[in-house]
Amino acid sequence: MVNYRDRLDIIADILHVASRDAKKTQIMYQANLSYKVLQRYLNEILHAALVRFDDDNQCYMLTGKGQEYLDAYKEYYRCNKSVEKRLNDVSTKRKILEELCPVKESISQSTTQ
Repeated sequence: MVNYRDRLDIIADILHVASRDAKKTQIMYQANLSYKVLQRYLNEILHAALVRFDDDNQCYMLTGKGQEYLDAYKEYYRCNKSVEKRLNDVSTKRKILEELCPVKESISQSTTQ
């Protein structure tokens, strides 16, 4: 199953790369984004003051607000993965139980009549 990144994931990926003072091309490749998508998100996070552009070094740098975002994202991601794991565990256990005791047509039909 393919998991696509949502907006929060993409922003976090960009911020993670920018935390090491990166140029636009580095962010594009390391965050695995097309140039068009990168432009859109960079404009958004610059406007939100999550990163700033350093004219001297010609690179993007993480701001304090950007670090707060990353910290909050890491906590969110940890909690989200924990919930997903539990849901997958429950789903897997249910499948095992259903395989051990499959519903037969005659049983399901007799209970509905």
